[in-house]
Amino acid sequence: MGQGGVHRHAAGSDEELTRALVAAGAGDEAAFAVVYRCVHPGLLRYLRGLVREDAEDVASETWLQIVRDLHRFRGGGGEFRRWTATVARHRAIDHLRRQRSRPRPAHLSQEVFDLPGTDDTAGQALEALSTARVLRLVSALPPDQGEAVLLRVVVGLDAPAAARVLGKRPSAVRSAAFRGLRRLARELDAEVPTRRRAAGGGYAVRSVRRAAC
Repeated sequence: MGQGGVHRHAAGSDEELTRALVAAGAGDEAAFAVVYRCVHPGLLRYLRGLVREDAEDVASETWLQIVRDLHRFRGGGGEFRRWTATVARHRAIDHLRRQRSRPRPAHLSQEVFDLPGTDDTAGQALEALSTARVLRLVSALPPDQGEAVLLRVVVGLDAPAAARVLGKRPSAVRSAAFRGLRRLARELDAEVPTRRRAAGGGYAVRSVRRAAC
């Protein structure tokens, strides 16, 4: 993976996360550190897509709520990722509501109020770019597509889990993620040298056709 790139579940598998959650629930502080390492990188990238430069502050608020409510959580690693993404989204919306009176640049975060409460191939197509570049591309997408891509590719949720976070049907999330990834693929293909496109043209577009399902 390229330095600073995006990779689905790069910080730890759902199986590792499930084991750490069980131990953390029994009071093991080292296990909670594993939980944090597994979840925080993707969660922070997701928040950067929503609130940009305020992501660190919102992430801190998110983890305060996670720690406070962890004893109520029931489920495995995949469910925990979904739950933490939901908490992060709510904290981001609260943060943006507090900032609404201030002029802000037009990007994904301004549109999150209007939203109702991929596989690895797609992640590979994005890995060559830095996280900052990926977030700039994603922020230019329509809000429903941008957040679907963030949840599917950056946080690593499947379509049903992402749908629960967004309050939508899984088919709607798959469709939004597919459209968003297809637009990103066109951007990626435009950055590939002409001779490589001529030899194996449309790699990213072909990859996206297998994504978001």
